[in-house]
Amino acid sequence: MPAVVAPSSPVGAPDRPADAPVPASPAGEALNRVSTTLPIMLRLTCGLAGAVAALAVRTPPVEPVPLTVAVVVLTGWSVWFARPATRSGLTPGLIGVDVALTVVTCLFIPRLVAAEVLPGEVSWVAILASTSVIVAQLALRPHWAVPAGLLVAAAYALGAHRAGDDVEAVAHASTLVVQTVSGTALAVVLRGSSRRADAAFAERQRVLREALIARTARETERRQNRDLHDTVLSTLTMVGLGAVRADSPLLRARAAADLRTLAAARSPADVDVGATDRGDATHPPVDGWLREVAGRFPELPMVADLAPGVTAPAAVAAAVAESTAAALANVLRHAPGATARLRLSGLAGAIVVEVVDDGPGFDPTRVPAHRYGLRESIRGRMGSVGGRAVVDSAPGRGTRIRLEWPHAR
Repeated sequence: MPAVVAPSSPVGAPDRPADAPVPASPAGEALNRVSTTLPIMLRLTCGLAGAVAALAVRTPPVEPVPLTVAVVVLTGWSVWFARPATRSGLTPGLIGVDVALTVVTCLFIPRLVAAEVLPGEVSWVAILASTSVIVAQLALRPHWAVPAGLLVAAAYALGAHRAGDDVEAVAHASTLVVQTVSGTALAVVLRGSSRRADAAFAERQRVLREALIARTARETERRQNRDLHDTVLSTLTMVGLGAVRADSPLLRARAAADLRTLAAARSPADVDVGATDRGDATHPPVDGWLREVAGRFPELPMVADLAPGVTAPAAVAAAVAESTAAALANVLRHAPGATARLRLSGLAGAIVVEVVDDGPGFDPTRVPAHRYGLRESIRGRMGSVGGRAVVDSAPGRGTRIRLEWPHAR
């Protein structure tokens, strides 16, 4: 008897490829990427723009040699900054060097910035100072970022004062302090939000994992209950109803088959292809499975019309076969003396199996909910492989059970 395999259904299947790793902290990683990429781009673009602006105005008291040295060093630093930042991230040491270069440049404002461009917070050193403050706030924790921002503000104020422009010293130093406070507050909010998002993501993953485990356990229990119902309980019921004689060879054969099925249930991934030649093990001909099923009921008058060449995945063929066996067992159990007709066809790319009997029939709507045969052994088993079972019966006109699976090849 082939062991029926009920494939589990994924819970909340992801849109990504099956082998793609799921990040442990997706929000945190995304924030880290932004907090690294943005400072790198900011340092590079502002550094190059500052170099052009610095060389554009060289009127006294600007000294050409210190200006040239400052522009070369800061431009080289802005270009080189991206390399270690990309490889190792924005480390405190890297940001410390950036802040130190900015502080030294601010202290030399009297020699690097023309008097006519110093006011208005638009000089190239003012832009450099703001860039360093913003980069520090994005890259460092508050206990390092705030002192770094205040240090740059103090250096700029001192440099502008030495250049003789106290108004500019106060104005842009105040701007740098505001940038420090607001940048730190924004970074704290973003980091807190990313932590909460990651916590919610982890909780969702935990719930999905537990749901999948529970669903797998339920599917395993349902499969085991179907196997038990279709083997031992079915055989004992037919013996009790007199459908099978106690000394019948059929009873011995069914008992042996029941034992094989229960043993196979310990390793549900194995599909027993038996001794019957079913062709390709992955897509066997369904008629071979159904002939074996029909052979289990020698005491049931049966006419079989099994179209050859209809194939399906092994698990589907097993589900169709065992659902058919459950339907034939119901005929033998509930319609003694009836003749059954078993028909297999492949219609419009679908597998269709019909089990029809001329027995007394019944009202499907009046079947008690606790009855397991139709609900699980037939409908549930077909549903587990993406198929369905349709029961058509009424008192006095027999029963037709139609099994369908829509993806035959």
